[in-house]
Amino acid sequence: MNAEIISVGTEIILGDILNTHSQYLSQELAHLGINVYYQTAVGDNDKRFTSILKTAISRSDLIILTGGLGPTTDDITKEVACELLGVKCYLDENILNKIKTYFEKSGRIMSNNNTKQAMVPENSIVLENNCGTAPGFIINKDGKTVVLLPGPPRELRPMFEEKVKPYLKYNSKDVIVSKNVRVFGIGESDLEPKISKIVKQVNPTVALYAKEGEVLIRVTSKASDEKEANLLIDKTIDELYSILGNYIYGINKESLQQVLVEELIEQNKTIATAESCTGGMLASKLTQISGVSSVFNMGVVTYENWVKRDLIDVTEESLSKYGAVSQEVATEMATGLSKKSSADFSVSITGIAGPNGGSEEKPVGTVYIAVCHKQKVWCKRYNFARNKNEREYIRNLACLNAMNMIRLTLIDEKIFEDNYI
Repeated sequence: MNAEIISVGTEIILGDILNTHSQYLSQELAHLGINVYYQTAVGDNDKRFTSILKTAISRSDLIILTGGLGPTTDDITKEVACELLGVKCYLDENILNKIKTYFEKSGRIMSNNNTKQAMVPENSIVLENNCGTAPGFIINKDGKTVVLLPGPPRELRPMFEEKVKPYLKYNSKDVIVSKNVRVFGIGESDLEPKISKIVKQVNPTVALYAKEGEVLIRVTSKASDEKEANLLIDKTIDELYSILGNYIYGINKESLQQVLVEELIEQNKTIATAESCTGGMLASKLTQISGVSSVFNMGVVTYENWVKRDLIDVTEESLSKYGAVSQEVATEMATGLSKKSSADFSVSITGIAGPNGGSEEKPVGTVYIAVCHKQKVWCKRYNFARNKNEREYIRNLACLNAMNMIRLTLIDEKIFEDNYI
């Protein structure tokens, strides 16, 4: 099944509101194994909307329309769609009563124009709106399915999740299953050539999505039953593991910190953090995960040099000779923290997040990350800057790479042997 999304509303065209519907619906449809080939936004103009919808119907099996189901004259989605499809509307007294009740509960008087929202396309499936006044609809005509959804996200998303998604699943001939493969440490441009043969296969389909600092690989299969679909997916994931190895950090996981904390708990290992340029961001990411209290010993923010010196025993000599952003200071931060915390893994981050403070030798984006484990240290220099005004990007990448260094150490003894001195 091929799908198309049309977002209706002049406010979208003018940029007054951010159109998040296309992203959300495309992601949800991808999970269902439905291809989205076109996304369009159109203003509240019946001629332009009619033209775009006519084209969509000619080339797509499923058309999802968002917005334009309100009570005012510029809300034209239902009227245009029904006219083009040759479907008449009638007043549904049940829906009208629900709209009246909605206004009564909110302490408001219903305007006469809200009656328009109770006009229902003949032979359509009505999608009840539990968060607003405008119901949605599913219209099937001549082998095409047109779904009408309200514009406000707080109304659209529950309606899609509770009504449309089950409908699409039920009417699918095959069972569709997806799994997300999380990859860190290799960019999309380097990753794709390595798995090009897998990406080209038809079932399961393999799609790459670049995220900040990582890549998500979505593997989706169609089969006659869920067991067969999972077997197809797992075979493909095994192939990905054979190529990518430790670049893969999790299957159907939400984040790198989730995987790291789960691995620390599994191995009964503890962690402590000392942060300069990240200012506690790493500790914050770790403590987002439930259960982290059993493995997180302590976290300190050591922005000033005297704090590095007095709190975690960085030497004045190293600070003066090499500077706060250096391999020597990062190493001493990690070893000093290890003595204070007695954690199995003590990680330090020091760097220049910008936009100011860089030099030719140490440009903005220079970050040193050190991990102390078993009284040995792995220290690595990174440069995360793409330009000088990416402070949060640099800080976030520093945290992710720090977590990944510990993750790799936990899962591969060779990493410890090769990198810790």
